[in-house]
Amino acid sequence: MDARALAALAANPGCRRRAILDGAGVDKAALAGALGAPSAFGQSQFAFMRGNAFEARVKADGGAELLRLVHRTVDPGAEPPLRAQVPDLAAVGPEGRAARTALALREATLSVEGTGPGTGAWTLLDHPMLALDVAGSPAFLEPDAVVVHPDGGWTVVEIKSFPMLDGSADPAKVGAAARQAAVYVLALEDVAARLDPAPRVRHQVLLVCPKDFSNLPTASAVDVRKQRAVTARQLTRLTRIEEVADALPEGVCFSPELPPEELTAAVDSVPAAYAPECLAACELAFHCRRGSRSAGAVTALGRSVRAELGGLTTVEEVLAAAHGEAGDPDDPAVAALRRAARLRAEALAAAAPAGDTAREVARCP
Repeated sequence: MDARALAALAANPGCRRRAILDGAGVDKAALAGALGAPSAFGQSQFAFMRGNAFEARVKADGGAELLRLVHRTVDPGAEPPLRAQVPDLAAVGPEGRAARTALALREATLSVEGTGPGTGAWTLLDHPMLALDVAGSPAFLEPDAVVVHPDGGWTVVEIKSFPMLDGSADPAKVGAAARQAAVYVLALEDVAARLDPAPRVRHQVLLVCPKDFSNLPTASAVDVRKQRAVTARQLTRLTRIEEVADALPEGVCFSPELPPEELTAAVDSVPAAYAPECLAACELAFHCRRGSRSAGAVTALGRSVRAELGGLTTVEEVLAAAHGEAGDPDDPAVAALRRAARLRAEALAAAAPAGDTAREVARCP
């Protein structure tokens, strides 16, 4: 699991389907194609190359421009980053890289004499490796960068290729970046908790994007305290992957090589919690949407609609309640539906011609 997958999983913790597929390392894009519901989720090759080129520009010259943005945006009271350390984080395997990152963070935070934090220079960790326990399984995460300030504090840096126009960016994309960064903050806090004294992990992350329509970097500080709290709470509520696996039918397999009917039955044997927000976060969204629509589930209309409908879980139940054919009239959701149906009928009747046509329109569901 990477930070993007964890952020999506934390945003929809009730989806056991995504939990088991991510935990098993299943290629969901290939799986969606084999199911006949390929998704356009993910970056195009052009966007991927443009993002890599922009990140390389931001980190050029030992990260001088990136550190300048951190100093100006997040910590203007600190000494200017005239000199900076960029430790080598190379190691064998993700476990080795995570251990090397933890050591580099400790060395950057504490002084050479060991008298405590606050005496070092600026330090830039380029693509460090962090570990986070998720539902009993380790997840290795790789943020774009982590900066250690002269006072010993740590800041997560997210570099994105979407533009900031007149100082603001697409709120949906900024929200997704904030949720992803919140996962990195949680992982950094785990590292910080093992140090004595524990350094401060800043809850303001630096979001670096192209300025307007140029390739020049600009930055904004994003407060991720809310996203961090929500993600931490949702991750603790995630069902352990072993429990999800134990509930699967014997011999179930998610290989894209299986016949379509057998593969569909295997995937549908794991409960999903589809919502329209999944279209921007999961490769299986089109398959889950198709199943949700065929079952008439109101979740296909969005979580806010589902919350307003209370115990009514299918479109048929909603229509029956609105027409007075089912439902408890004392239920606030049922009462609101019937009132809405009456208002709709009155509006259609007022707009239609007089006579039989008006009566027919008024009876339309």
